[in-house]
Amino acid sequence: MKINFKKEIWLIISAFGNMFAILSWLQESDILSDEIGWLKGLYALITGIIAYLIIRRII
Repeated sequence: MKINFKKEIWLIISAFGNMFAILSWLQESDILSDEIGWLKGLYALITGIIAYLIIRRII
């Protein structure tokens, strides 16, 4: 099975973007603190990688 690296990179970037958007929505809804700062990006990266790994097992 040949791995398409461009597709994999795109999926990782998409997962990060989606998780960042979800965290931003939670922040706007006052579920997350506005003082989260740069940690929101770190949380988005971690949860995005987890989401990517889960989705890759399904696809």
